[in-house]
Amino acid sequence: MTKITPFGGFGLGLRRSHYSDFLDGNVLIDFVEAISENYMVDGGKPLDVLTRVREKHPVALHGVSMSVGSAQRLDRDYLSKLKRLIDRIEPLWVSDHLCWTRTSAHNSHDLLPLPYIEEALEVVCGNIMEAQEALGRPMLFENPSSYCSFPDNEMEEWEFLSEMVHRTGCYLLLDINNIYVSAHNHGFDVMDYVRGLPLDRVRQVHLAGHTPGEILIDTHDRPVCDGVWQLYGEVMPLLGEVATMIERDDAIPPLEDLLDELDQAHALATRARERRAA
Repeated sequence: MTKITPFGGFGLGLRRSHYSDFLDGNVLIDFVEAISENYMVDGGKPLDVLTRVREKHPVALHGVSMSVGSAQRLDRDYLSKLKRLIDRIEPLWVSDHLCWTRTSAHNSHDLLPLPYIEEALEVVCGNIMEAQEALGRPMLFENPSSYCSFPDNEMEEWEFLSEMVHRTGCYLLLDINNIYVSAHNHGFDVMDYVRGLPLDRVRQVHLAGHTPGEILIDTHDRPVCDGVWQLYGEVMPLLGEVATMIERDDAIPPLEDLLDELDQAHALATRARERRAA
């Protein structure tokens, strides 16, 4: 299976409120990330927009419904639709989440947590291998944000992710906000988590905002907070060439505000490269 070439660009998500910005203007970014399920159709305006945006920018496809943690295995119709979109867009890479979203009779439309046990790991790895075979390429999988843990866990989340990568040859999408949120909610050390991962397999980084409180909630509806920026600055010197994206899904501001955040990420990443070279 082909490798995913490192790419050090800085990008934004393609959201409906910014369609005209991307189509009519010259947005100074290196790539666009699109939610796969929004475009897994045979026609219509969203797919037309994505196709036209692809003429200007490289595109990464990011899914929310593959459900690699489902014991019912993967939805073959879903994989076929995703493959057609891949063939049309020719993305930088295709990613999804370490989670489950559905049973054979119900789709929760939420990213639900898994127990970190060997049985679940076998299910996840089997589904990832099936997806990668069907799509003809390795995938990226994102570390989750979580608000509960399972008493029968046999390993830490980073150990589960590491073994998943080892067994399947997949790559990682490292969500810095999710690490920050989960570390607060569960009380682990963020750098223990980061250093426990196979960092050479990271190809993309997500930055996002969350709702503060006794339990942090990963809502993507506000700017990146100071703590997440600090963690990003600590993590980037440990990584190779990776892509960074600002993720905003609700209370979406003008594009200029997101570009300002992307400039901040670029500045921190530049300093990280200087530290690696020193």
